Amino acid sequence: MLENYLPILVFIGIGVVIGAIAIAVGFLLGPHKPDSEKNSPYECGFEAFEDSRMKFDVRYYLVAILFIIFDLEIAFLFPWAIVLEDIGLFGFLAMAVFLGILVIGFIYEWKKGALEWE
Repeated sequence: MLENYLPILVFIGIGVVIGAIAIAVGFLLGPHKPDSEKNSPYECGFEAFEDSRMKFDVRYYLVAILFIIFDLEIAFLFPWAIVLEDIGLFGFLAMAVFLGILVIGFIYEWKKGALEWE
């Protein structure tokens, strides 16, 4: 009964070996020129060694909300546009409500000044 799983085990083994070889080749042939700037941790634009209780600028959250708004809009508009004839009036109205909610979020972002860059 276990011999049925042998091909799966062989494929897993081959995948692990190929993956390890690819990582090793990249490590051996890749350039190594570290400096203090490259080795320092990156913290989303903030200094890594400041007070951990510092206040974050609200623009980071506004940009995140903008990304979600536009990402959701695009992710749902393409499939909706393809099947628009099949879903009828109900599908059209459902998407209109969805887009209305996204427009409200966009207007909120606009009023908060997230679209104004310094």
